[in-house]
Amino acid sequence: MTLLHLALYFCILSLISVGGLPSVMGEVQRIVVEEQAWVTAPEFVQLYAVGQASPGPNVLIVALIGWKVAGLAGALVALFSMCGPAAAVSWWVSGLWERFKDSPLRAVIQRAMVPLVVGLTAAGGVVLATPGSTPDWRMWLIAVLACGGMLAFKKLNPLWLLAGGGLIGAILL
Repeated sequence: MTLLHLALYFCILSLISVGGLPSVMGEVQRIVVEEQAWVTAPEFVQLYAVGQASPGPNVLIVALIGWKVAGLAGALVALFSMCGPAAAVSWWVSGLWERFKDSPLRAVIQRAMVPLVVGLTAAGGVVLATPGSTPDWRMWLIAVLACGGMLAFKKLNPLWLLAGGGLIGAILL
């Protein structure tokens, strides 16, 4: 039953993850930590950090959650459930997107997607900076510094910001 729950949750999240996994990170946290209690809030943040630090796509946290819940089978089910539906929809939409490349509606949709993705991603950041029921100023400080660094140094490789955040986290946390 747990594998079925993993598959259903991540299939649904896959279909609404406009802009990738960061856009539904808040909902992932709500389901995994609050609703199902598969992991604790601090474990969720740790799994996120490992998933981000590992080479590959940021969707690796889903496999780590699946592993924690149901071992190798859970990791595979969670990963394929998160990637499969989104890949199928992307493939289908890419054909439509190309077909309507000169449509004024396409330009409107593109402009509308930007604030949607930014808002959803910001919500995920809030969840990660507030792992428990009370905000942790240290995590908010790291988030604000990383955001400021990205805005101030647009050509800087994000790995430097990740390393800086890790160093600050090691000192403060």
